[in-house]
Amino acid sequence: MTDPIRTLVVDDDFRVAGLHRDIVAERPGFLALEPARSVAEARAAIRTLRPDLLLVDVYLPDGDGIDLVRAAGCDAFVISAAGDAPTLRRALRAGALACLLKPFEPRMLAERLERYARFRNLLAGTGAVAQEDLDRALAILNGSSDPVSLSRSATEKLILDALGADESSASEVAERAGISRATAQRHLAALAARSVVEVRLRYGSTGRPEHRYTLASR
Repeated sequence: MTDPIRTLVVDDDFRVAGLHRDIVAERPGFLALEPARSVAEARAAIRTLRPDLLLVDVYLPDGDGIDLVRAAGCDAFVISAAGDAPTLRRALRAGALACLLKPFEPRMLAERLERYARFRNLLAGTGAVAQEDLDRALAILNGSSDPVSLSRSATEKLILDALGADESSASEVAERAGISRATAQRHLAALAARSVVEVRLRYGSTGRPEHRYTLASR
């Protein structure tokens, strides 16, 4: 089982911090840590709790959130009301993977967390990474599920690798492969038409059948 993505919110406004913590807690695959209210609290939490991802406000009572991101040694989003170009450039130079400008709809943070989880999944492990895999991961992080450079044959290979020996739904394959569900479903249907994969129907409690895919027997 994959370890949850340990996420630390750093914001001195307890209402905002609680809201962002709750958004994280609602996302499958994430673990929301108790928010930090200052740079000092955040540094202590980073040392002891070892978060994978920080959600950091720029203006904190005892220091600068962007400096914290630069020194943190882990992935981070900068979340702030500071929307001027110099601040945003500084955040990106410090290593922020994303910048969200307050105020924003909760779904925006939820969507970026989902993209980050897929990005992280594609770059998991310690082995070498192919250029197309890196391009795909960065495209997902920045809001595109399917980079133009990914060919049909490369997509099918990615899907077959993600399918493996297990029976899976299109959504499960898409999550493992780091592509959109629609793309996974389209290619799985094409692979099924060529008898590369087999399709079975599984009926759940709602009565609606779910398509389950497996590699075809040779």
